[in-house]
Amino acid sequence: MTDWQELEKKYYMRTFERVPVTLVKGQGARVWDDNGREYLDFFAGLAVDSLGHCHPVMVKALTEQAKTLTQVTNLYYSIPQLQLAQILVENSCLDTVFFANSGTEANEGAVKLARRYGSLHRKDAYEVITTFNSFHGRTLAMTAATGQPKFQKPYLPMPAGFVNVESNSIDAIKKATTDNTCAVMLELVQAESGVYPSAEDYLKQVRQWCDEKDLLLILDEVQTGIGRIGALFGYQVYGIEPDIMTLAKGMGSGVPIGAFLAKQKASVFVPGDHGSTFGGNPLVCAVGYTVVKYIIDNDIAGNARRVGQYLMTRLQELKQKYPLITDVRGRGLLVAIEFTKEVGARMLAACLERGLLVNKVKPNAIRLVPPLIIGKAEVDEAINILDSALTAVSCET
Repeated sequence: MTDWQELEKKYYMRTFERVPVTLVKGQGARVWDDNGREYLDFFAGLAVDSLGHCHPVMVKALTEQAKTLTQVTNLYYSIPQLQLAQILVENSCLDTVFFANSGTEANEGAVKLARRYGSLHRKDAYEVITTFNSFHGRTLAMTAATGQPKFQKPYLPMPAGFVNVESNSIDAIKKATTDNTCAVMLELVQAESGVYPSAEDYLKQVRQWCDEKDLLLILDEVQTGIGRIGALFGYQVYGIEPDIMTLAKGMGSGVPIGAFLAKQKASVFVPGDHGSTFGGNPLVCAVGYTVVKYIIDNDIAGNARRVGQYLMTRLQELKQKYPLITDVRGRGLLVAIEFTKEVGARMLAACLERGLLVNKVKPNAIRLVPPLIIGKAEVDEAINILDSALTAVSCET
């Protein structure tokens, strides 16, 4: 039998701290490893598998389109691309869309669009204000946008054009705004840094400030979009509207796709300003359209809201039981458990041993981002495993 983990050490660049399990099959909210062991998946491909693993509607769309047409250049019209564009625009407050291959590419495109707007309408303004502890992607520019020095330090100097400020502080944004500012880019929930939801009054104040100063508000909804926090788009939960919004992850439920959408006033690209070889190809768009339509038609966002509330209630019960837990926070099915000590790695290992996949998002916190289709029975199963893992880890500390 091939030792796949040893093979990885030989051939793959060591850029990941991998969990010691080789996954070979998935169905719904469950996955199996190469030894046939079953796990309840509360990580979902890093918030990607919105409909779970190998959902029938996703598989059908993928296989049918793969037999029909997989790739054409954007110099031709493509029906799946336009179907996905239509359903996104008609169900959002935005007017136009461009498809990319990932969340990082979507954010890059959004920043380019904002810079183009600044060039045309704000006397060549090019700076984008982002916040500390944000995460916007892994390209060099999006590393500069990401307000976390640990990601930036290995690649200094950073590209110019990004100003990182304190999060949840309208005063910090106002102070950082200059004649060079063209946009503010925010996550509704800072997911990668530990799941920190934004304050509602803060977001409304930022929206007001952008309107007052003619700045574009970019919402990075790579993780919060497509039902994750209880509405089709996260901005609907917070009662504000962006000028530009980015999507990825759950939109394809496993296929690599990203997008940025813009209101008409911000949609200033002309032919030649932006492009992509693979972005918006028929294969991924056919899947994306099917996934988004299924989520809308079956109120999957509502399920995420209801089951997310139930998950939070059950986690609060664990918090009352275990002094090791210092905080439980999140929105919908984007949740974190924070601990008084740096036991994140031990909790991950203890959960894995008991058949539950979670994410160590910080040394002292784990994240739960299960498929949006889960029910209360899966939550109860996960809670039982977490309870057992917490008992074991508490005894060790």
